[in-house]
Amino acid sequence: MAHFTLRSLTLVGALLLAGCGLPDQIDETAGWSAQKLYTEAKESMGDGAWERAIKMFEKLEGRYPYGRYAQQAQLEVAYAYYKSGEQASAVAACNRFIKLHPNHPNVDYAYYLKGLTYFNEDLGILGALSNQDLSERDPKATRESFNTFKELVQRFPDSKYAEDAHLRMRYLVNALASYDVHVARYYFKRGAYLAAANRAQGTVRDFPQSPSVEEALFLMVQSYDALNLPDLRQDAERVMRQNFPNSRYFTGGAPGADTQPWWKLW
Repeated sequence: MAHFTLRSLTLVGALLLAGCGLPDQIDETAGWSAQKLYTEAKESMGDGAWERAIKMFEKLEGRYPYGRYAQQAQLEVAYAYYKSGEQASAVAACNRFIKLHPNHPNVDYAYYLKGLTYFNEDLGILGALSNQDLSERDPKATRESFNTFKELVQRFPDSKYAEDAHLRMRYLVNALASYDVHVARYYFKRGAYLAAANRAQGTVRDFPQSPSVEEALFLMVQSYDALNLPDLRQDAERVMRQNFPNSRYFTGGAPGADTQPWWKLW
């Protein structure tokens, strides 16, 4: 009898505990139309309530997977992820929209938002790690951002986002070139002269219009001199004097001196 009573009390306690949790499980959006969910999500975005907006957009797509509201929700949720700082989710949402709707009138925005997400991700990391030796990092986000903006301007040259994408690409090119020169300088200071020359040569080849080319050529001159390769040294110096006849490096300026790190320029 006591055993039965104990079991009964346990069951009653479990039911009471479950009952206490019921109010928390009530979904306020139950029965909402697609338009209602979309309107609430947009209002949440207007208030900066990004997490609530994301939940509303996800519910909208889950309940009403077809139609214009679902399509728009797929794009809007990418922006909400971006604003909430969830870069990986923002990129994934952009990629999904591009894959599902390659001919959508606003697919250019998906490319732009994807590029912008990578762009700001790299700036955020570099801002937090401004004292870190950049030769220890691979600027993957910078390259991803550049490639995404490049695809945008090639596919949609008349897009309203193309002009800004071009400006950001110019910055990103200079950033990548500066990074490569930084690595070349790192190698040179540690006596890895061949690695320094090869990295600097890559900068000249890949980013010929970048301001970093001047220092890259000088690093090539120095590296080939240290390797006792006079012909290559003379070729590098000849190219440098033709393109930068008044270079401060010819008057004793050291590589990297008096220059602002590229990650602090934006």
